[in-house]
Amino acid sequence: LEEFRSLRIWDGHLHLTTPGNTPEERLGRLIELADNMGIERLVIARGVPPYPRAPDPTEMRQQNDDLLRAVRRYPERALGTVYLNPHHLQASLDELNRCVRDGPCIGVKLWVAAKVNIANMDPIAARARELKAVIFQHTWVRTGESDGPGATLPEDLADIATRHPDTSFVSMHSGGDWEVGIRVLRPFANIALEISGSTPAAGFVEMAVREVGAERVTYGTDTSGRSMSTQLAKVMGAEISRADKFLIFGENLRRLLRPILQEKGMKE
Repeated sequence: LEEFRSLRIWDGHLHLTTPGNTPEERLGRLIELADNMGIERLVIARGVPPYPRAPDPTEMRQQNDDLLRAVRRYPERALGTVYLNPHHLQASLDELNRCVRDGPCIGVKLWVAAKVNIANMDPIAARARELKAVIFQHTWVRTGESDGPGATLPEDLADIATRHPDTSFVSMHSGGDWEVGIRVLRPFANIALEISGSTPAAGFVEMAVREVGAERVTYGTDTSGRSMSTQLAKVMGAEISRADKFLIFGENLRRLLRPILQEKGMKE
């Protein structure tokens, strides 16, 4: 446990899917689990389930209200991301301002409502950059099935990142089929590759480090879609240096978030 703590682990991808009657209770349970694993900080995506795949403005606000309640209860342990649906552009910009500019959120969470490179994303990406917020985009390549018409593929994320080179993006799951995602996203310096949400297969972390450098790889578990222990094992068991593990487990995410944390006067 002390070794884990010394690595200063920041989990960049969790959901309030743990038991509890309130958002605060659910986050409290996540923090208990994190304490057992020596995890220092949690980045929360969305509120209490069920999660609408294409939330309307009312659903967006409800999800973000849940999240705000939770992270305000544990400001030293948890950070929040605002959940948006780019098809509702003005509502998304309003939520971005409410939760990031005027609230504690440090990033944007995008799932499968719309491909990240649709035209409506341009003002959202530009506003995120102005606010120093990081955009966390679910990217997932499926074999033989689809995540739906709004699902973002690695090449879609590459497209928007090219249009907004000064905005920081995180490819959640590194595309799911990580051998594909890593290769597609390799040229784009403003996209970090997140290693959450897949089985701890040998070679994933090593390939990411080899292809893009350890400085562009970030850690997340996708709890409770995946367990904290299996996702820790993915990095701890990787054949990379301890220095690289330190970068992946937390330092890279801290570097990405440092501008907005400093802007908000929040502890790193």
